[in-house]
Amino acid sequence: MFKILRRQPDKSPPPMSAGRPQPGPLLSPRGALTSGPARPPRRGLMSRPRLAVPERPPAPPAVSPPPTWRTRLRRFRPQRVHLAGLGLGAGLTLLAILFVMQLRPAQPAITEREVKQLVAQAMASATPPASFAARVYEAIAPSVVYIRVKGGQEDTPDAGSGSGVVLDEMGNILTSLHVVQDAAEIEVMFADGTISPARLVGKLGDKDIAVLQALTPPALLIPAILGSPATLQVGDEAIVVGNPFGLRHTLTAGVISGLNRSFKLPNTAEPVDGLIQFDAAVNPGNSGGPLLNRDGEVVGIVTALANPTDQSVFIGIGFAVPIDVAASAAGSPPY
Repeated sequence: MFKILRRQPDKSPPPMSAGRPQPGPLLSPRGALTSGPARPPRRGLMSRPRLAVPERPPAPPAVSPPPTWRTRLRRFRPQRVHLAGLGLGAGLTLLAILFVMQLRPAQPAITEREVKQLVAQAMASATPPASFAARVYEAIAPSVVYIRVKGGQEDTPDAGSGSGVVLDEMGNILTSLHVVQDAAEIEVMFADGTISPARLVGKLGDKDIAVLQALTPPALLIPAILGSPATLQVGDEAIVVGNPFGLRHTLTAGVISGLNRSFKLPNTAEPVDGLIQFDAAVNPGNSGGPLLNRDGEVVGIVTALANPTDQSVFIGIGFAVPIDVAASAAGSPPY
């Protein structure tokens, strides 16, 4: 059916350089040029196109069969064994507890008498709180000083002693004027045992109040806390701390017996008004010491005691100058 065309060879003479003539290009059966010898054409009809073979669809994933009751039983078997072990252990523990309780002897019932004895023992062992007087002493003890004096120009033994209270951190001390008046030497002993010479730096002659200055005070000075005498009432607690007869840091307690009393003090020519009367025991050596309320605040400076026999022994009546008046001798404002 198809005619095969052959290209006519070129009749031009071959080049001189070639040794022999080269075959020319040939046409392929479809008309394409080939460099080699021509292949014989196919005989017959044109080749039929190949039919596309459909691809095989992928196989579906394998589905596992549903678990049977045997499979489920195998899964829960370890848990059942574990629970069974716990139950067995709990049962054995309960049996052991019951066995031990059977072996222990029965406790006798406690009687009412034994209950009362236990309560009494607990009450006896309980520590009662400290009294207000003990708390006051603890607060004021570091501020109370012991004063010793020597007479005039004569070399005499100690002419007397008394008490005082630290007023401020500069070493000022309040005391009674009759304790240090006309003394050649004044010496103060602080609560920590430090001894220092002192000098008179202020006084109220009509109130029997003196202010001393310690020349070599200790490194730590604890001033007393001053209260307000205006808040005092008859019947309030009255506490005195001083050095009667040289017995350092002696505490006596009583009550406020009267207010605004008038009494002639040892160093005054005329009676002094506005004094505080109390019944806490005071004796020689207490003069100049603090009178305190139940809160540990200084409300007065002990200055005298009353005795109709003219003896220096206490019979139940003592007097103190209010602290607002006494502190004014050191330039402190009234309280």
